[in-house]
Amino acid sequence: MATIGTFTRGEDGSFAGTIRTLTLNVKASIKPVATDNDKAPDHRVYAGVTEFGAGWSKTSREGRDYLSLKLDDLSPSRSCQRRRFKRSLMPTARPGSTAR
Repeated sequence: MATIGTFTRGEDGSFAGTIRTLTLNVKASIKPVATDNDKAPDHRVYAGVTEFGAGWSKTSREGRDYLSLKLDDLSPSRSCQRRRFKRSLMPTARPGSTAR
């Protein structure tokens, strides 16, 4: 599995670091949240004040604790179409007239 981030754990249980993918390159923080629901995330992922993911505390088969993260990437999933026109081909309106 590819490594897409590096983080340092703070004294309060939060993490600070960077997430870098093909479409993301952000400084991020992972902060613990209190919850009573077993299926609710134990952590929230932020870029600044914007939440863009969640994390669940898990334990591996070998008994090591880790976070399983789900990140929301809001960038377009396909390339955007763009059209570019030469200025000389653009319709122009003269002062006092309307473009047709």
